[in-house]
Amino acid sequence: MAHLEKTEKRFSGVGNLINSVQTLFVGFLKVWTIPIVLMLSVASGFTTYYGLSHFITPWIALVITVAIQSIVVICSLEIAGIHWKANRIRYLSVFISLLIALTASVSFSYFKFYEISQRDQIHINRLNRIRGDINQYLKQVQTIKGEVLSKQQAELAKASEEVSQAYFGTHPLISGAYRNLVGEGPFWKHYQKIYEAKKQKTDEMDVQFLFLDRKIQKLQGSLSDLDVAKNLEAAYYNVLTNYQEVQLQLGNLSSMIGTSLPSAPMLMTYKQYTIDIKPSVAMWEGFSIFAFVCAAMVDFFTVLLSYRLEFSAPGPLSLKEEDLIFECLNQFTEFKINENDELQMIIEKTAIEKAKRYSDLSRMFAVGLLLNRGFLRKIDHRTVEFSPNLYPLIADRMGERIVRLKQNVKHLRSEVMKESEVYEE
Repeated sequence: MAHLEKTEKRFSGVGNLINSVQTLFVGFLKVWTIPIVLMLSVASGFTTYYGLSHFITPWIALVITVAIQSIVVICSLEIAGIHWKANRIRYLSVFISLLIALTASVSFSYFKFYEISQRDQIHINRLNRIRGDINQYLKQVQTIKGEVLSKQQAELAKASEEVSQAYFGTHPLISGAYRNLVGEGPFWKHYQKIYEAKKQKTDEMDVQFLFLDRKIQKLQGSLSDLDVAKNLEAAYYNVLTNYQEVQLQLGNLSSMIGTSLPSAPMLMTYKQYTIDIKPSVAMWEGFSIFAFVCAAMVDFFTVLLSYRLEFSAPGPLSLKEEDLIFECLNQFTEFKINENDELQMIIEKTAIEKAKRYSDLSRMFAVGLLLNRGFLRKIDHRTVEFSPNLYPLIADRMGERIVRLKQNVKHLRSEVMKESEVYEE
């Protein structure tokens, strides 16, 4: 018998230790959830404020951001303790408020995450835009250059042919008396002079185009270095300088070419090239799923943790309140475990109580107090369920009652033993 009592005490001690450790761990996780929710709210608030401040005055944006994040946390906590059947209007109002706050928070947070996620892509797009404008301009220049050189070569070939015809006397403009006379006469000298002038112009044009090709090659080289340059500012200004030199060289060729040149596109300045992206409605046109998911994820975790936190009572119950509540709850008779694995009870009068016109003021007052303090949750007009923070209070009271019962039983046993001894004597 003594061995069994020792075994029971040993197992009871281990069980109590395990239960204490588990209770401490669960309590720590619940307490730790509070700073996590606050940190998530601050993070979401920062991104919301960042996007909102680009559309309205910063201090107004700050006030609205605080209101949005407060509504998200408060409604998440409140909706955890509301049942649809208990109060549909209240449930809908809280749910709609939460939905509106989440929509505003995610929408304006999207701008910040879009900027972060699309920063490299925006830089690439700007670089490709500069390259595209310059390459398109150079393509037009090369086309005109090819046409001019072809035309010049054709004119030079024609002048060379006229010189040959003048030398052999077969030129169409030579009169009959001097026709077919071979030699370097005045007629030949005239066409030879024209040929030499065209030849000189062609040579000068070739030299100028050679200079242009070198400047174009230099410009293209600086464009290639722009993407990998360590000093971005110097590299960008190098591109602009080479671009201006190409335009200057084309300006020098314009009088020699005798044709209109394409207008050079205006390149963005260095400040425009490196400026941070600013939130705008246009960001929704190039919708980024990654940015939207990141923005929604922060608010989702805030709502989830706030919901699971199951906000505790605003203040502890006094000893008198605990006694009153425990005694009043004992007056209810219909209890069961519901689908949420919570203890559920019916707070309506039974048919017998209604027939006897029983006054349930005290126990309904206890129910109202527990609902107000957050220890009970209303399921519908006739049913409530226990909140997790009510179980420890009831367990303490039941434990005290069991201890008292055991003491009474022990006292009765001792009294019976004493009476039996007296009777035997």
